[in-house]
Amino acid sequence: MATDAAPTPVARTPVVDRDVPRAAAPAPPAPPAPAPPPSDRGWGVPLAVLIVGMFMSVLDISIINVAIPTMQLDFGATTDQIQWVENGYSLALGVVVPVSAWMAAKFGPGRVYNLSLLGFAAGSALCGLAWDLNSIVAFRVLQALPGGVLPVVTLTILYKIVPPDKIGAAMGMYGLGIIVAPAVGPTLGGYLVEYVDWRLIFFINVPVGILGVIAAVMLLPRFGPTPVGRFDLLGFLSVATGLVCLLLALTEGQKWGWTSYSIMILLTVGVLGLALFVVIELEVERPLLNVRVFKHWAFTNSLMLVSVLSIGLFAVLFYIPLLLQQARGLGAFDTGLLLLPQALVMAVIMPTAGLLYDKIGPRWPAAIGLAIVALGTYMLTDVTLESSTEHVVWVLVLRAVGMGLAMMPIMTGGLSAVPPDQVDGASAFNNVVQRTSSALGLAGLTSLVTYSREQFSLDRGLLVSTDTPMPVLAPGATGEMAGMYAVYQQTQTIAFVEAMHSLFIVTAIITAAGIPLALMLRSGPSKPAAGGPVVAAH
Repeated sequence: MATDAAPTPVARTPVVDRDVPRAAAPAPPAPPAPAPPPSDRGWGVPLAVLIVGMFMSVLDISIINVAIPTMQLDFGATTDQIQWVENGYSLALGVVVPVSAWMAAKFGPGRVYNLSLLGFAAGSALCGLAWDLNSIVAFRVLQALPGGVLPVVTLTILYKIVPPDKIGAAMGMYGLGIIVAPAVGPTLGGYLVEYVDWRLIFFINVPVGILGVIAAVMLLPRFGPTPVGRFDLLGFLSVATGLVCLLLALTEGQKWGWTSYSIMILLTVGVLGLALFVVIELEVERPLLNVRVFKHWAFTNSLMLVSVLSIGLFAVLFYIPLLLQQARGLGAFDTGLLLLPQALVMAVIMPTAGLLYDKIGPRWPAAIGLAIVALGTYMLTDVTLESSTEHVVWVLVLRAVGMGLAMMPIMTGGLSAVPPDQVDGASAFNNVVQRTSSALGLAGLTSLVTYSREQFSLDRGLLVSTDTPMPVLAPGATGEMAGMYAVYQQTQTIAFVEAMHSLFIVTAIITAAGIPLALMLRSGPSKPAAGGPVVAAH
């Protein structure tokens, strides 16, 4: 027995090494497997679910414009006070958009999307229940917090569920929310305000939001969180301060005076805050937004082009209704109906532009689209008090063709130049640039309109001598005063139309200036990177 036992310890070691499988031994848990690349199956329905939710948040930006005068009467507010219903929303967006990408990575884009959609529906319900000016402004801020997150996280999920070679077509559908929603807003809002109740423009979001969340839970793929580290508090404070100061200066510059101390201080703090943000993001290990995405020229170029298109889009969407209502005397709903054809045209053109992008790249759709937008904007200078409504509609439709052709290829070409792991931050920058450039452009063009209108009115007033006969609209002094007032009103209206022409000329020049930048975009379809997903060729 002793001789048999002696070899046992000698033989044990080789037996264990050779015959016992390693998998039987305890091992540390394996890291999570990387997410599979997007499949070509089943992305259309999930994308439609995403677009409905995002469409609702973008629609709310423009739909409220036609309700502002009615809300002003209901709440007994001044023009300056009621403007905070929109200003508060814009300022809140400036705070929440930069943190949207971090939230999507930290908690998972699907979860953030669902919570944001519910939050937006809840904020909309509160807006519909508002009882005075202070409550509607506060509730609009609450509504903007989830509303600013939705477009960013939607774009993040889009890039996760859509195959890279189908990104152009998918972005064409995504663009329905970015561009078509603001164009549809005045029509829907005008009908609700004129024939139902302005509160319904908010209440309508509640069932849509609830149904959207149910559809998202059932149809969207599950995406877990990704490691993002600690929240970059300093970066957030600097970018939020910078954006809020800039947006406040841009929205109040006309009223406070562009050279006033308040505006100059806000602009200075805003620029310094954004500069500090860049410095912080270059130094921290895990930045809130990776500013190094600007090293990719195609992405930086696309942001400049997005700025050009945003200025042209929102300036015309804001001032054409004013021109139709104030100068031509149309009602809110009738004005909305005249704007509807351009929205329908963009709804058709944008998916087509996405297919073109997949086939030929962004260069030629963008350049041709910008040229059409510039031409159509310049043609608006022919619109006068005597112009037919059909002429106005056809010019707006021409602009819509160019806008629909250019916007999504430009955005998609820029985002495709960014590495896949940086798309979240790039989409956040995209939304920040859209909001800021549209606010900046609208503020600058409003100053132009105000100055031009005053100058044209003064010039026309000087042409009227003291002995010029005035129309008499009734017997006696009252009729003479009414006639003088009618002449004054007509002069002011003509001056306003001429100021609009100045705005259209400047906007056309800005749009045309983007054509050389569009010619620098990539031409040709995307090419696959070795061993990885399809990446845009530069």
